[in-house]
Amino acid sequence: MIKVKSRGNETAEQMLRRFKKMCEKEGLTKDIKRIAYYEKPSEKRRRRARSKPRAFKPMGGSSNGNSSSGGGGGGGGYGSR
Repeated sequence: MIKVKSRGNETAEQMLRRFKKMCEKEGLTKDIKRIAYYEKPSEKRRRRARSKPRAFKPMGGSSNGNSSSGGGGGGGGYGSR
């Protein structure tokens, strides 16, 4: 539960601004917006899948079967005789 106490000669607008910031930090506003409308089960799964940390896939390697690294580019070009 979020509580905001008045600081000295603080106005109501300043207190409200602090309260809103605290709610945002806690993720309360995001949660309320998400719950405000019906979310289909498929959309829930997609959202959860996006929020999960993805497994690291190494780039490169020898997945194409070409083990020699000769500067890339394939056939033709200058000096390819």
